[in-house]
Amino acid sequence: MKLINDLLRPVFDLLQAPFAGMPAIVGVLVWSIPVGVFALWVFGKTSNQVRIAEVKRRIHAGLFEIRLFNDDLRAIMKAQWQILGHVIHYQALALKPMIFILPPLVLVMVQLHQFYGFRGLQPGDQALMTVQLDPASITRGTRPDIALDVPEGLHVNTGPVWVPSLAQISWELGVDAEGDYDLPITVDGETASKSLRATDRLIRLSPERPPHNFVGQLEWPSEQPLGDDSAIRSITLGYADGTIGILGWDFEWSFAWMVVFFVLTMVIALVLRKPMGVEL
Repeated sequence: MKLINDLLRPVFDLLQAPFAGMPAIVGVLVWSIPVGVFALWVFGKTSNQVRIAEVKRRIHAGLFEIRLFNDDLRAIMKAQWQILGHVIHYQALALKPMIFILPPLVLVMVQLHQFYGFRGLQPGDQALMTVQLDPASITRGTRPDIALDVPEGLHVNTGPVWVPSLAQISWELGVDAEGDYDLPITVDGETASKSLRATDRLIRLSPERPPHNFVGQLEWPSEQPLGDDSAIRSITLGYADGTIGILGWDFEWSFAWMVVFFVLTMVIALVLRKPMGVEL
C-alpha cells in the first residue's frame, strides 16, 4: 500500500492544484466527469449488456401488468413476485462490473478526501494533536519522556497531557500564522514528525499519520506510515470538517463532498449512457 500511495500522492497533488483556490463544488464537479465516464465504460465492457436489457424489459412488463390488471389481486401479487425476482437478477448482473469499478474508485475517493474532507487551520484556530503509543511499550506506572518541538507560527495552549489508560499523549496547539509546519515529537528517545497546514486553500491535509498496516495507509495516504516496530502507533491532528456549498447552502461535514460527488457521478453516467451505448 505504501508504494501505491507514493505513486498516487504526487499525481493527485498535480491534478488538484488548479482547483486549490476555487470553491469545493468546482473541483468535485470536474472530478465527477472522468470518474463517471470511467465507471460507465467499465460497466459496459464487463457486464452482460444483453441480459441486462432483457431483465429490464421483464421488469417493465411486470409493471405494465400491474397497471393493466389493477383489479385482479392474484395477478398483481404474481407480477410483484416476478418483478422482485427480476430485480434480484439485475443486481446479480451488476455485481461483476462493480468488482472492476470499486478498487480504483476507492483509491480515487481516498485521495480526494484529503483535499475536500477537511479544512485547513487558520490563525487563531486551535487543534488537538494526539500521539497514540503502543501500550506494550509503556512500563506500567511510569510516564514516557515526551518532547514536542513547536516551530515559530504555532504555540502550545495545553499539554502534554498523558492518559496512561489509553497510552495517549495530547497537546492543544494554537495557530499564529499561515504556513506548512513540521512538528517533531520525541517519546523516550524515538522521534517522529507530524505535518500541520494552516491555509484557506483546497490543498492536501493529513489528519492522521497512520500506523504501518494496510487499513491505516489506505485511509490516510498523505504522510509516510510510522515504522512497524515503532512505539508510536499513530499521530492525529484535529482539522475541522470540510465545507461544500451548493445553491447557496453550505454543508459542513467531512463526507458531504462524497454525497455530492456520487450524485454528480450518477447524473453524468445517466446522461452519457446512450451516447456511449451502455445499458444500465
